[in-house]
This record gives sequence, C-alpha cells and structure tokens, in this order.
Amino acid sequence: MSASLTKTAPFKGGNEYPVQEDHHDSGSTTLVGFWIYLMSDCILFSGLFATYAVLAHQFAGGPTGRDLFDLNFVLVETMILLVSSVTYGMATLAMYKNNKAGVLRWLGVTFMLGAAFLVMEIYEFHHLISIDAGPGRSAFLSAFFTLVGTHGLHITSGLIWILVLVGQLQRDGLTEKNRTRVMCLSLFWHFLDIIWIGVFTLVYLLGVL
Repeated sequence: MSASLTKTAPFKGGNEYPVQEDHHDSGSTTLVGFWIYLMSDCILFSGLFATYAVLAHQFAGGPTGRDLFDLNFVLVETMILLVSSVTYGMATLAMYKNNKAGVLRWLGVTFMLGAAFLVMEIYEFHHLISIDAGPGRSAFLSAFFTLVGTHGLHITSGLIWILVLVGQLQRDGLTEKNRTRVMCLSLFWHFLDIIWIGVFTLVYLLGVL
C-alpha cells in the first residue's frame, strides 16, 4: 500500500490548498530490491553450472562421479531440503493468519531441516577429501566443490538469517518490517531449493548414470 501525506501550499490571495504527497511502500521496495539480488545470484549460479558442465569430464585420471557419489545419500539430502521448503511455506501461512507462535514453530522446524542438510553436505565433503578426492584432485572435482560449496554457503547464510529473524519476531512481533523479512527469506530459501534441484540433476544424477 502507498501512504500519502497531506500538505498545504500557498495559493494566490494568501489561501492554501491541500497537496497530496505520495510515498512508495518500503516493504514493496525491499521486495523489489531483493528480487534484483536474487537475479544477481542466478547469474552467479549460472556461471558455476556452466563451468561444471565444461569440466564435468576432466577427471585427470582420477575418480568419476560414478565412483564417488552415493545417490541414495544425496536423495535423502534432497528430500530434507524439499521438506524444509514446505515447512517454510507453513511459516508463511501462519504469518498471514497473524499466528506468531506458528511462524516461530515452523521457522524452527525449517532451521533443523536446513541444518541437517548442511551437516550431510559437510560429511560428504569430509568423506571425499579423506579418500583423496578433494578439489585439487582434478578439474571435475574442483568444479564440483565450488558449485556445491557455494550452495552450502548460501544455506549457511539462510540458517543464520532464520536465527536473526526468530529473534526479531520474538522481540517485535509480526510488524510490517518483520513480515517483509519473512517474505524475503521465503524467496531466498525457495530459490536455494530450486538451485539444489539443478545440482542434484546435473551433478549427481547425470554423474552417476
């Protein structure tokens, strides 16, 4: 919604008449700005996907995706992240119902699922490095660690954001600013789910098949 302030301006003869001064809603402006940020993130991940596609078969005599990837493990990881998208959607629905407790509860569930996903990703990285399949082993693994690691860093940022948002909601409640923050984080979290579907398909699924 746009807010307007009424001011008076001088008219000939000393009379005054009202002037409407329009202001853009700060929440809408924030959402537009966040969409612009997400577009820049799309460019970042597009470059990483393109780089991986070019280097996907540069094994340098080392292990391939078929040798390294456990598709069942990654499938569980994927399901956890997809379910976290559903739970965040529940938090958004609770916000529309002005249910602060519901928002906090579903954000907590989303955080736990996101943390579980991140732990699994870190475990996978640790396992690969322990069997001498780290990012320095081949161009393929370098591209893999860069793409998946960048997504993991974004998940980490999202988890920190959830913690900060929970604190803001507990302190201030469902204010307009906090509602906008919930919506921005919703866009970010769902965006990461979409990126992960691309990672799962291009990196893991095609890498094993």
